[in-house]
Amino acid sequence: MQNQFENALQQLGKAAQAINLEEEVLTQLRTPDRILQIKVPVVMDDGSVKNFEGYRVQHNNWAGPYKGGLRYFPSVDLNEVKALALWMTIKCAVAGIPMGGGKGGITVDPKKLSPGELERMTKSLARALAPNIGAQVDVPAPDVYTNGQIMTWILDEYTKVTGKEELALITGKPMDRGGSAGRDRATAMGGFYVLKALLEKVNLNVAETAVAIQGFGNAGGVMAELCYADGMKVVAISDSSGGVYNSAGLNIPELIKHKQSTGSVAGFLGAESVTNEALLELPVTILVPAALENQITGENAERIKAQYLIELANGPVTPEGDEILAKNGIKSVPDVLANSGGVTVSYFEWEQNIKSEKWTEADVLAKLKAIIVPAFEDIWTNSSASEMLEVIGFSTKMWIFFSKHFFATS
Repeated sequence: MQNQFENALQQLGKAAQAINLEEEVLTQLRTPDRILQIKVPVVMDDGSVKNFEGYRVQHNNWAGPYKGGLRYFPSVDLNEVKALALWMTIKCAVAGIPMGGGKGGITVDPKKLSPGELERMTKSLARALAPNIGAQVDVPAPDVYTNGQIMTWILDEYTKVTGKEELALITGKPMDRGGSAGRDRATAMGGFYVLKALLEKVNLNVAETAVAIQGFGNAGGVMAELCYADGMKVVAISDSSGGVYNSAGLNIPELIKHKQSTGSVAGFLGAESVTNEALLELPVTILVPAALENQITGENAERIKAQYLIELANGPVTPEGDEILAKNGIKSVPDVLANSGGVTVSYFEWEQNIKSEKWTEADVLAKLKAIIVPAFEDIWTNSSASEMLEVIGFSTKMWIFFSKHFFATS
């Protein structure tokens, strides 16, 4: 199987070929500006010192400072981070925000660390990154298993090391440390706005829309709440421990309470068990992969029965999976649009910090909707414009539009 970066390059290559992109520009996009591979030494609770592998990839800053999350996860490696940084470049271009792509992380299972070890590891990472980040250079943010507290530790350690107080250094901060209203719900809100725009385009009735969501974290959980409140049937939900299914629809507020009390969606009353793999293959209107990468591949794409995909996770569908979905008439709104709400509101937080402003949540979400819905409209128009593009598939057609948009604004 190809690694994540090879998948990203394959997608980019198809888009470049379709628009006759100059080889020099394509070469620039294929290669990150800078790759930081760092040792992150941590004093463990028992007094021993353990070194973790850390990464920060700064992909492209043609449009502005590098922008992208930091993740703590056992599978983090350089190829994954390079792919995510490339996608961030495209994602920022789609949203029309003046930032470029970056990504970083540590290869670690944070669940196995004590709170003290987690804090010391984060501050060790901040010290290593300090010479290469900054409000006008590279602006990190939360990602998988990182949060506002971790961003605060990075901000504090950066200030201690450099002597500079830069609130705009990092986004995803708590509200009392310069964070933005609406940031916690931004990724899901952006995906929901796209979903609503899609339903309108294809004339689907909300009450008859069955949704399955793989992932019940910050993105998937909020997406489930939004769909349920809007009147859609959320028939299946999964987390890292498994999933639950009810063809008549799940009671999402009660499922959230169950998850909070038990730590998992498993065992929810009135639902049957379903694996993460089986959830992807349910006959639903909308499938929302909101967990990790490479969930739909050449191995299982033929078994996908959903009518549409909203890619709330980063890179949940491989190029081989994309081709099979397109062949079978399953249309996918790819991650670089569907989950761009997170980076868009991160940019809003950065802008508020730079200007010493504080926007209300209503203002933030209105600004987000005003960006993401027109982006979907433009992409829908462009992706339907050429018969030749139909061969490439809906998802890749969107990449083509993103590339055009990016090069036009660089």
